[in-house]
Amino acid sequence: MTIELHCFGESGNSYKAALALEMSGLDWEPVFVDFFKGVTRTPEYRTEVNEMGEAPVLVDGDFRTSQSGAIQAYVTEKSGKFGGKNRDENYDVLRWVLWDNHKLSSMAGLTRFLINFLPEQHRNPDVIAFNQGRLKAAYDVLNTHLEGRVWIVGDDVTNADLSCCSYLYYPEPFGFDRADWPHIDAWLTRLSEQPGWKPPYDLMPGKPSDRA
Repeated sequence: MTIELHCFGESGNSYKAALALEMSGLDWEPVFVDFFKGVTRTPEYRTEVNEMGEAPVLVDGDFRTSQSGAIQAYVTEKSGKFGGKNRDENYDVLRWVLWDNHKLSSMAGLTRFLINFLPEQHRNPDVIAFNQGRLKAAYDVLNTHLEGRVWIVGDDVTNADLSCCSYLYYPEPFGFDRADWPHIDAWLTRLSEQPGWKPPYDLMPGKPSDRA
């Protein structure tokens, strides 16, 4: 049975789940969520797809879950890929996924939205500057950790990599320049060379030009 992923291309959290599915080799297909037309806020979506009103959502037969980290964990359980090699590595992967969700992706996603998708008259430069300051601290943590390492945890790609990388591949500006962070830059290049890797707008339906 083909796994369905309710997602949309602009969503970095959807990209984490879609990238894990694609690189795992599992049979899956995207189901477009028209976020910018308010679909996730409708009673139908909250009743039939996800009570939290968010994407991504994975559906595999009778199994359904949301939140990118949970979806990545399910992909690992089903495919045997992207987990740690032992108990210590498994917890380290989880540690980085949680760090990313709180410190990196949350700020990157919000800042990218404020700069690129919010109507210009509603963009608050002080809020954006504050967020970018927090992001620089997160980039520094990741860049320092990656010095002398190939991957974030262990000797192979894990969910730690697939979580932390997501927003950093998007083309829209939000204050991240790969050239400023050489170890992150090299890591993103290595990851993009792995079998199955695709950029977000090639992997999921929905992109800004659709609404131009």
